[in-house]
Amino acid sequence: MEEIRLQKYLAMCGVASRRNAEQLIQEGRVSVNGQVITQQGVKVTSKDKVKVDGKPVQVEKKKYYIMMNKPTGYICAVTDDRERPCVVDILKEDVEARIFPVGRLDYDTSGLLLLTNDGDFMQKLTHPSYEVWKTYRAVVKGVPNEKNVEEFAAGIMLEDGKTEPAVLDVVGYKGKNAIAEISIKEGRNRQVRRMMQEIGHPVLSLERISIGALELGNLKPGAWRYLKEKDFEALFRE
Repeated sequence: MEEIRLQKYLAMCGVASRRNAEQLIQEGRVSVNGQVITQQGVKVTSKDKVKVDGKPVQVEKKKYYIMMNKPTGYICAVTDDRERPCVVDILKEDVEARIFPVGRLDYDTSGLLLLTNDGDFMQKLTHPSYEVWKTYRAVVKGVPNEKNVEEFAAGIMLEDGKTEPAVLDVVGYKGKNAIAEISIKEGRNRQVRRMMQEIGHPVLSLERISIGALELGNLKPGAWRYLKEKDFEALFRE
């Protein structure tokens, strides 16, 4: 392997997206041949000994692409210092490679989650410039009105800035509450919940049902499968 930038190498190893790999380097969590690296732009080859948090990493020859129906009560991480169950725990007996969730779903949110050891694939799905739409189905308190729909289309002002235009659609009812589908192309922390809270219709339950044109379908909670060729076409369909 020819010389490549360290952050790209980490992405190829499936450790993180390139952007998150740069953060790992900045935090001093990466070493090359025993030397901690904190500057961007360092180049490495496959002969170099690269470690993250003291653990060796290397390029996985086999790439894994997995879709899962994440149950509630799991966090989107590899490990948790509070010893809560992690989504990768569901895969451990069947997948030996280091697999990482693409983006995140909250602890109390269920639905479609992608996992991989391909950092470039992870980057393409999570970087804002690619604008991959994600759709959620929520039971929300009360019933949003047309004004709320227009507010979503214009972007909702949150404490960390105004969101990109989003789509809000009431698709059914559950007693006095509404079943809504919300589509966003960002990935801020608890974004859908915060947006609905801002317009006065807090989320009671939340499930992600699609990423791009890839739909959760009838995959049961806790179940998973490998992506097929048609799934990749659905993810990146323009």
